[in-house]
Amino acid sequence: MAKIVLETPLTREQVLQFRAGDEVFLNGTIYVARDAAHKRLLELIERGEEFPVNLKNEVVFYAGPTPPKPGQIIGSIAPTTASRMDPYTPAMYKYGVKATIGKGPRSQEVREACTQYEAVCFAAIGGLSALLAQKVKAAEVVAYEDLGPEAIRKLTVEQFPVMVVYDSHGGDMYEQEIAKYRT
Repeated sequence: MAKIVLETPLTREQVLQFRAGDEVFLNGTIYVARDAAHKRLLELIERGEEFPVNLKNEVVFYAGPTPPKPGQIIGSIAPTTASRMDPYTPAMYKYGVKATIGKGPRSQEVREACTQYEAVCFAAIGGLSALLAQKVKAAEVVAYEDLGPEAIRKLTVEQFPVMVVYDSHGGDMYEQEIAKYRT
């Protein structure tokens, strides 16, 4: 398992180097989007329309930040349960999103989409919302402001910690870790 530091947006070559279990530190831009935003994006895909923000080769973080306190860039921010986005994820990978960040296991369809569309699923630790917020250096709403905390936000991050849970080669960190303890 490697420790990898990289800049976003992601390239195909970067995604192909990841292996389940790798520790990754992201620098650059990631986008925050949750259920309501994904529903709208899928509707655009189905109609053949453009997204309000280009997410090709980007990382999408499933989170809903709290409002910032005075002097803060963003409030606490933590991953939401990734499986809630499973109905949308294969279409997002087909569109060109290269990685998603959430927590918890994903469906078989999402794991297969990682391989088919050369994408990766990252996980972030849910209990680290204050620490993750410190890794955010800039934040702005870029689409669907009417959705409040579920609006699409563009974040600039430094050393944002994630783990590769599903890679583009069929690797599954959850299964790897469970297998260590089988007798």
